[in-house]
Amino acid sequence: MAGARERSGRSFAVDVRAIGVCVKPGERELADIVRELEKWLLDRAIEVLPDPDAGRWTRATGMLRGDLAQKVDLMVVLGGDGTLLAVARAIGSRNVPILGVNLGTLGFLAETARENLFPSLEGVLAGRFEVEERMRFDVAVTRDGEDLGRYIALNDAVVSNTALSRMVHLETRADGSEVTTYHADGLIVATPTGSTAYSLSAGGPLLLPTVETILLTPISPHTLTQRPLVLPGHCVIEIRVKDARGGEVHLTVDGQVGRELAEGDLVTVRRSPHPAHLLTPPNRNRFQVMRAKLRWGER
Repeated sequence: MAGARERSGRSFAVDVRAIGVCVKPGERELADIVRELEKWLLDRAIEVLPDPDAGRWTRATGMLRGDLAQKVDLMVVLGGDGTLLAVARAIGSRNVPILGVNLGTLGFLAETARENLFPSLEGVLAGRFEVEERMRFDVAVTRDGEDLGRYIALNDAVVSNTALSRMVHLETRADGSEVTTYHADGLIVATPTGSTAYSLSAGGPLLLPTVETILLTPISPHTLTQRPLVLPGHCVIEIRVKDARGGEVHLTVDGQVGRELAEGDLVTVRRSPHPAHLLTPPNRNRFQVMRAKLRWGER
């Protein structure tokens, strides 16, 4: 471990000509900061391309986030971690760096404070920021060999029973080898980035976000010996629903999208070849971030 400071990224050295601006939907109080950001960028001869919500307050017409990703050199996301997760999913396989500006509460992903937006952008344009690659998952659902859906996850994929007081039985394999059958409310398959999200509240460990590992965290397991498990990042995880009585077993990806599952359905989770790219300040102290966000040492 490289001490408290991470040097896992590469310098962001790009001639920035266009920046995408994405905001948390429905937040009218963002109008002033969006207008101020647009003026700041236009004064520097940088084109501003907004998503539909930010486009309500800009000269340019808003466009879908997936289309934005094909036209910009980086994305500025104004919101919280949920907004950043949605933008990362819309970007898909494109290598577009994201600068997350935290207007929410915790902000593990959107690390830039609102008051630091413009100094941070100055640092980005000067090449002082780094691009940190974050592992993502490709998630697939199949039923009797038929493809039912594919998703990309930055935080986690969760298989759970949403019925009141009902367990789900999940046969789990890693690289074809049986791990166990979890008897629990559900199972979280988390990236290192996702270790600070749902997995943490379910008793999972904290992982530095740039390590290449996969975290399996059962939700309220019926057996106390079924504990969180950390696996190598190259493992392919297969989860088969063994009991879906009540018909309320669901797959949820990053807490935002997903589908209902039936008995026998197979959820396959593997490392995506397309990591997310987050812009971070140089010499960022990861443990200092954890102390601040999780309030370590406070009484």
